[in-house]
Amino acid sequence: MQALSSEDLRSTPSQNNTRLGHTPSPVQSHRQSFTDTLRGHPPSPRAHRQPSLSQAQLQELLKNPPTAGSADPNFSARDWQTISVGELCSSADVRWVEFDAGIEDATNILINSGAHVLLVRHRKDERAAHATYDYRDLTQYLLFATGQLQPDEDHLPIFTSLAKKAQAGQIIPLRDAKSLGNKEPFMTLPATANLTHAIEVFGGGVHRIIIVEEGTDNVVGILSQLRLVKFLWENGRNFPIIDALYSQTIKDLGIGSQLTISVNGDKPLKEALKLMNNEGLTSLAVVDNQSNVVGNISNVDVKLLTKSSSAPLLDNTCIHFISVILSTRGMNDGKDSFPVFHINPYSTLAHTVAKLVATKAH
Repeated sequence: MQALSSEDLRSTPSQNNTRLGHTPSPVQSHRQSFTDTLRGHPPSPRAHRQPSLSQAQLQELLKNPPTAGSADPNFSARDWQTISVGELCSSADVRWVEFDAGIEDATNILINSGAHVLLVRHRKDERAAHATYDYRDLTQYLLFATGQLQPDEDHLPIFTSLAKKAQAGQIIPLRDAKSLGNKEPFMTLPATANLTHAIEVFGGGVHRIIIVEEGTDNVVGILSQLRLVKFLWENGRNFPIIDALYSQTIKDLGIGSQLTISVNGDKPLKEALKLMNNEGLTSLAVVDNQSNVVGNISNVDVKLLTKSSSAPLLDNTCIHFISVILSTRGMNDGKDSFPVFHINPYSTLAHTVAKLVATKAH
């Protein structure tokens, strides 16, 4: 089985002719991937340098997360429900890609830009978005391309067409790759819409909203769930009704879910990715045999699977993949990652939200 490459997301032909595939170029064949260097359980960068935070400091951070800091005076004495979504957005956060771009180019833009999502348009001079391309789309494409997912009857013709293009070494347009599987709802709101409206949309399971100019389709920004949570946390003092909630416990507020979805660390990574795809999750808890959380796998982590040499990771365990994730973060960021954190029913909302904001967890 051949995994897709970030340099060439066209895979090799396999015994199953409906799989997407290609033969790596000579440039790719000598290109050493991260997992080629770190076969088996890769050594953590912690073994070769002093940790950026001591264990005591890490525990202190988790017990006493950062405070919200100073509230923005521009929102003082205002009703949070009347604040417009456009006030929380910036056009500088928007990254674009065209429908006719190859899946390889789109993936490289997504990874290299550091964005969590690309807006998809027909032409470069267009300011209207018609779709999004994110790590959930990439996960789904990788699962199809490596044979872990099979198309339903409605998508079989487009899948067969893509397989023929891949085997012929042709570029697979993003437009076609986006046609394969399920998509997150594409939601827009005018910049003048208020935060109450945005919260209603998020309550339906949407992760982000595209913000457009009033009366047009021109994009002016993107509002995510985390961006909204961060705003209400940092400016809670400006909104007495919100601020009063932060001192209450999770149990008293009646929030949180008893139903959690997780995967055992001994399961193959491909099973975790399929579970995330089928359940529409952006992150999945990894547990041991006693159901203790030992880590998590996020959709963003699939960028570590875009090299052809990363294919063995799909059949390796989730625990092994977590070790690859932590080592990569340590090497790229030059510091230790946050350990797994948790709350309990008696944690305050302030304590909980502070952890979410500080670690950008989701």
